[in-house]
Amino acid sequence: MNFGLEPIYNKESKILILGSFPGIKSRNVQFYYGNPQNRFWKMLQDTFKIDFNVPVGKKIENLHKLNIALWDIVKNSNIKNSSDLNLLKNTTQKDINNIDELIAKTNIKKILCNGKASYNLCCKYVKSDVKIVYVPSTSPACVKFNQSKWEEELKNI
Repeated sequence: MNFGLEPIYNKESKILILGSFPGIKSRNVQFYYGNPQNRFWKMLQDTFKIDFNVPVGKKIENLHKLNIALWDIVKNSNIKNSSDLNLLKNTTQKDINNIDELIAKTNIKKILCNGKASYNLCCKYVKSDVKIVYVPSTSPACVKFNQSKWEEELKNI
């Protein structure tokens, strides 16, 4: 069994960027978007003109300044690689993080789902009255990545 990561948030968080489940490289480094080929950190850097090519502690500090929370919808999985294909078929309620509880502890008004798997599971399991938005995955495997869509949603925090 593979286990996900703890959420990054504070009570002022206004937006939750919700992934599906950490890939192999992220699980190995025990931090979000650990694959150097993933576009996530560069996209945030380009959007907010803040350096995210920094140690983990400083990344977290920068996320807090931007009122951005990070988490994954799936808390544990038997996934063997980094692909979301099997995640959708094999995930049940017991495998889902309590996103509604996180929302209740913060000022989160919008969830940006990083990819289709996150979006589909979020729509199925999250009951809070927040805006749920699909944005193309920042994964290097996603050919539909669209940075301008991300920027549009992030600038509307």
